[in-house]
Amino acid sequence: MLFNNKKVDKLLTMYLPITFMLCFTIFPLYWTVNTAFKPEGDIIKRPLQYLPAHPTIDNFVNAWTNIGFATFFKNSAIVGVTAVIVVLVCSTLSGYALARYQFKGKRAFMLMLLCTQFIPRAMMIIPLFIIFKNLGLISSPLSLIITYSAVEIPFTTILMSGFIANVPKELEEAAMIDGCNKLQSLRHVVFPLLLPGIVATGVFTFIYTWNEFLIALMLTNKQDKFTLPVGLSSMMGEFNVNYGALAAGSVIALIPAILLFAYAQKHLVNGMGGAVKG
Repeated sequence: MLFNNKKVDKLLTMYLPITFMLCFTIFPLYWTVNTAFKPEGDIIKRPLQYLPAHPTIDNFVNAWTNIGFATFFKNSAIVGVTAVIVVLVCSTLSGYALARYQFKGKRAFMLMLLCTQFIPRAMMIIPLFIIFKNLGLISSPLSLIITYSAVEIPFTTILMSGFIANVPKELEEAAMIDGCNKLQSLRHVVFPLLLPGIVATGVFTFIYTWNEFLIALMLTNKQDKFTLPVGLSSMMGEFNVNYGALAAGSVIALIPAILLFAYAQKHLVNGMGGAVKG
């Protein structure tokens, strides 16, 4: 036989579907990068150019300086980093309580935390807008930080409780016998072992805040307070779209997420494995 039946089956059932899905996923990203480096006149030129004939970085310069992506980038970074810090502190402490202590209503409380993930984000828009309008926080980064933290803390608390449950309690007890108090045992024993889980939780929280659009659109009405997703949407006018700058802005928005995943991928795998075991 020219072909091994097992190899053919593997080709048809695994390699071809994976290749198709990979191309389906990567092509939009490739086309965005391709468009970002084209002059405006070449973007809608026929026939389509699958590689830039005259590569240029003018779209990036235009998006960063003239359209205001430097401001959008700064706003997203402030909101994302602050929300990550708040979420990590709250979810680590509350996850520790869920993992280490037994109390009445614990299962019901954890179920309530999980149920919050079933609530559509769109249902929260009007109540959130009214609350923050009365507080005078519309178009303030604080409104986004509070909202994103409140949305993420329930789920990340469950994640962190799984990570902490995998840390043997005997290590804390041994540290306390050696003279550490509770906080010192957490700092010197538990937290170093939780690093993969902390990184995984932080990365997922940051990616959510970095990419979130609907809440940011509703709670910001000043251009100098826009986050990156809202800034991108503002570039699509009723009668014209600056495709080159829009594609360049999309590439700029992708870079931090790609770099973050590239740096933290090892911790992400270990962290999610720990959560499943817990």
